[in-house]
Amino acid sequence: MAFCQITKEEFLKHCEQVNEKSFFQSIEMAGLLSKRGYDVRYAGFKNSQSEIVISTLLFCKKMAGGLYMELNSGPLVTDDAYLEEFYQSLKNYAKREGVLELVIKPSQAYQLFDSVGNPISEADTQLIEKMVQVGFKHDGLQTGYPNGEPVWHYVKDLQGYSTTSLLQSYNKNSKRNIKNSESYGIRIRSINYKELSAFKKIIEETGARQGFEDRDSGYYNSLFESFGTQADFLVAELDPKASLKQIEKEIETSVRNSKQYAQQVQKLLKKQEVVQNILNQTQTAPIFLACALIIYDVNEATYLFGGSYSEFQNLSAPFLLQYEAMQRAIKRNLKRYNFLGIQGIFDSSDGVLRFKKNFNGYILRKAGTFRYYPHPIKHKIIQIIKKIVK
Repeated sequence: MAFCQITKEEFLKHCEQVNEKSFFQSIEMAGLLSKRGYDVRYAGFKNSQSEIVISTLLFCKKMAGGLYMELNSGPLVTDDAYLEEFYQSLKNYAKREGVLELVIKPSQAYQLFDSVGNPISEADTQLIEKMVQVGFKHDGLQTGYPNGEPVWHYVKDLQGYSTTSLLQSYNKNSKRNIKNSESYGIRIRSINYKELSAFKKIIEETGARQGFEDRDSGYYNSLFESFGTQADFLVAELDPKASLKQIEKEIETSVRNSKQYAQQVQKLLKKQEVVQNILNQTQTAPIFLACALIIYDVNEATYLFGGSYSEFQNLSAPFLLQYEAMQRAIKRNLKRYNFLGIQGIFDSSDGVLRFKKNFNGYILRKAGTFRYYPHPIKHKIIQIIKKIVK
């Protein structure tokens, strides 16, 4: 039995043997991290028959006095009887490699909740207890986004749904918004590499509005190249002229002798006015309204991030985007759709949760972050020096 570095091919082969994994533990993610300047390594633990029973992608970067090493959303396990030995060996490996801080962010769920925050499973306290016993320090169970990491995920179970039955699983508000968006003739499609700057512009505008900082253009380019068909850069777009024709046709085909005729036409005329105003403001067509980046893996599609233009809010494009993304996940026979982060605060202050729970999912809480300092005295001295310099 031994901890060892393994090849990319060995890691990929072990990936194919596990039932559950995150996109973060993938050769595509390794490619992205490498392009972003990280030192990427594959590590494994072999049993007495020299079979890999645990594997993981590790990434390192230089920090003052040594290396920072992280294991995110892993490891991949086919025999958990070796986990304690794996973590102990990983600590020893980190120490030999001159790592100052080893960070583990396990993939396992700590507890499940319904959409309003009521527990629907028992807490897996053993996960935390075992990590502490092995010698890791736990950051604690936290809310929000500690160090930018989403530890509370909103998840939609896709099992049992087809692309046609999926809509009925959403709440009334979601159905209404999707219908509204479809009535404008909004189209959802994947963009190409040359359109990444337009995609990024939507995220920038959203970030300025909501108070988060967007990544640089190189990140988008590298992700597009690294993930290939395992990622969808989706946009919701409107062709105002085509939309006006669609609305005009609906007005013409409305049944004049029906009781709802006047009301239907009034609604259509309002939509016509909205689209005409958009056309007057910009002569470019089509117009991007919203965007979403979806990553696909073995059993799960992940909504990594997205955004929208506030001036087009009444067109409900983000709802239609999510509906299309989930339909694509179903076509790939994926079990889950992960919306990723929410705050884990259930006092109605989390606007992100308010949007995501329109799709009737559940909440998954991760255990959070565990840290080990192979050279604790050296690490402490460096931290003191940093404070003095500041």
